[in-house]
Amino acid sequence: MSEGLFVTLEGGDGSGKSTQAELLEQWLVERGRTVVRTREPGGTDVGVEIREIVLHHRGDIAPRAEALLYAADRAHHVATVVRPALARGDVVVQDRYLDSSVAYQGAGRVLDPAEVRRLSEWATERLLPDLTILLDLPSEISRARLHGARTRYDRLEAEAVDFHDRVRASYLQLAEAEPARIVVVDAERSVGEIAAVIRARVEPFL
Repeated sequence: MSEGLFVTLEGGDGSGKSTQAELLEQWLVERGRTVVRTREPGGTDVGVEIREIVLHHRGDIAPRAEALLYAADRAHHVATVVRPALARGDVVVQDRYLDSSVAYQGAGRVLDPAEVRRLSEWATERLLPDLTILLDLPSEISRARLHGARTRYDRLEAEAVDFHDRVRASYLQLAEAEPARIVVVDAERSVGEIAAVIRARVEPFL
């Protein structure tokens, strides 16, 4: 078991993952912990290039190819960023991980979620987070938030509402299946309330 702590934040676009990751990092640093805050895709130089392909490529990408690209990013990211940080005893706070692939490529793209998960498990040598925070938000609310904040949508954000409904349902199924790892937080609550819930969940791991 690694000496560090691996915390991931999941949820639909517009659920507030980036804001909460930043607040959690600040809180952990104040407690004297060394934090590596990162994201997928795009947490490495290679990942930045993959992110550009999967999120901003003009034209279609076959669903299986998309899943493989995310897995490739994840394999490199875990090997070069996450595992070294955990070995040092750092806290890794990460925006998206394998649950995103199961939800977005499995349910969203209508691939086999179990196969998508196995692909990520192989890519990461079965590294699972110690704790996953799922920021749950109805699709219509997340779409409204994005509409107010964005002038340009990426390939996944631009998908129809039924795609995002499938993603949300998949996330909730994952949380039901792994309650010891995945904590569901109501993302309609205030930023401060959500941050307090997350801190309370992280505290026992410290």
